[in-house]
Amino acid sequence: MSLFWLRVAVLLYGIAALAVLPAALYDRPRWRHVAVPATIAAVFFHFVSLSETLNLAHRGLPPVLEIASHETQTLLSLLLALAFLLVFWRYKTVSLGVFLLPICFLLCLVPAFHPGQEISPFPLLLHSRWILLHILLLLAAYAALFLSLIASLFYLIQERRLKQKHPTLPWLPPLETTDQIATRSLLFGLPCMTAGLLIGSLVAQVTVGASYFRDPKILLAFAMWIAYVAMIYIRRSAGLRGRRAVFLSGFAFLVVLAVWAANQFSAVHRFTAP
Repeated sequence: MSLFWLRVAVLLYGIAALAVLPAALYDRPRWRHVAVPATIAAVFFHFVSLSETLNLAHRGLPPVLEIASHETQTLLSLLLALAFLLVFWRYKTVSLGVFLLPICFLLCLVPAFHPGQEISPFPLLLHSRWILLHILLLLAAYAALFLSLIASLFYLIQERRLKQKHPTLPWLPPLETTDQIATRSLLFGLPCMTAGLLIGSLVAQVTVGASYFRDPKILLAFAMWIAYVAMIYIRRSAGLRGRRAVFLSGFAFLVVLAVWAANQFSAVHRFTAP
């Protein structure tokens, strides 16, 4: 049944992704009443699917719980959808959905209709649920960084049109709103990333030892944290906006992609049962 609920969520994400286009780009507020409820329903069924999947894994794989790479994709999709709903609830704008909802749809499409058997290179200890929290917190930080990057791009577009004395795009939120979204997303993501890295480091010390920290992925992860902190400091102290803020967010996002890619080739970053 978990696969069925995920397919329902994919269908609803697709409807929401289509409905948000006229709502945001063509100023058709009626379509907003389709996009937002469809996203809420998709998140509900997505959560049900993910809960059933984890429950089945908990029952069927003692004493080792393994998480498939596709499940990580769907979890990231769920976090992005929740970020869209949170922004809509706080700022009453659906513009970010033009980018976020199609990504949610694509991230869930393959796991829903072509579920693979690939297993990530590290099994998770059943008695240590801390590692699940580690993954969840890092994915939340990734989602927050991506949201900040999209908001910074929106800011750049609106600012450029104002400087050229062109009318602003009505489907984009005002400059102050986009700047608040970008900044608050970063401020939300930093504690998530910090806690996620600390939890992962503590679990690694217990299960693997010091050799864990020779993994290039781990070094990249801490470099990502440093870049994240530097980005927030520079953005807040220098008041960076527009093009420079986009470049700064883009650099940090590239580091995140490098960390994500390094996970596929890591030979050290794994947790085995005792």
